[in-house]
Amino acid sequence: MTDVLTAFTYAEMTTRNRGFVNEAEQMRLREACVFIPGVGGMGGAAFMALVRAGVGRFVIADLDVFEVSNLNRQLFARADTIGTLKAEAAARLALEINPELQIEVLGREWTERLPDILPRADVAINGTDDAAAGAEFYRQCRAHGRTLIDAYASPLPSVTVVRPYDPRLEERLGYPTVGVPWQAITRDMGVECLMKEIEYVLVHSSSHKYVDLDVAGQVAAGKRSRFSFATMVTMAGTLMAEEAIRQILGRPGGTDCRGYFFNPHAPRVERPLPPPLAFAKRMLVRRFMAKLLA
Repeated sequence: MTDVLTAFTYAEMTTRNRGFVNEAEQMRLREACVFIPGVGGMGGAAFMALVRAGVGRFVIADLDVFEVSNLNRQLFARADTIGTLKAEAAARLALEINPELQIEVLGREWTERLPDILPRADVAINGTDDAAAGAEFYRQCRAHGRTLIDAYASPLPSVTVVRPYDPRLEERLGYPTVGVPWQAITRDMGVECLMKEIEYVLVHSSSHKYVDLDVAGQVAAGKRSRFSFATMVTMAGTLMAEEAIRQILGRPGGTDCRGYFFNPHAPRVERPLPPPLAFAKRMLVRRFMAKLLA
């Protein structure tokens, strides 16, 4: 191990990046700071991709520990990390990839620390699935002029890029949390937010074709945990990491606050429907969801 650390250089680690990025861009990645609360599934995959791309500084946070059920998709979940705090385990393993990384590890206090964290971050990535914390994260990113990269709760990989001037997710999808202090957002509100997000996903993508609808109904009814799969999670996390790199380097292109779904089964990119088509399909989706929840 000592010989490996002695042999490590950042230049050699990133040498094969050349061609995708030039030397100046690689140095910008090395100096950049990315904030990622939630480093389990998609957040963890984004974190891993950015570490290997050569991003040099991170603030990461997570409240949970790795469990056996995480092994199917979460890149930092291993037999030797089961029972350990996700953020601490992810930081340790990331340092095994790049020993020169600067990583600040946070737990539950990350929401209170946002006014301190965001001014230091070049870009933020949302790896959380908590409605209250997510609402505060979006609001603070707007207040501090930071771009937030996110993904939908979807069976198809997806990605969104929410710039400071864009509507927040809760505003765009009509969540009941709009105008509610984040500490006052209840679990029932969180469930309603999830239902609205699922409705949006079903309206604007062909996700329903690729999942077991009986299981989906049980999830929607709160009878079982969300289902997830390795390929979906890692693809979505990589899409998020790519958008983060685009933001850091100031490259044009990429997606917007509505984002897109990548369908590897077709294969094709599925973008949000025009309003007239979305209105018609939404009526069908609502009837479909009512049957699932019956």
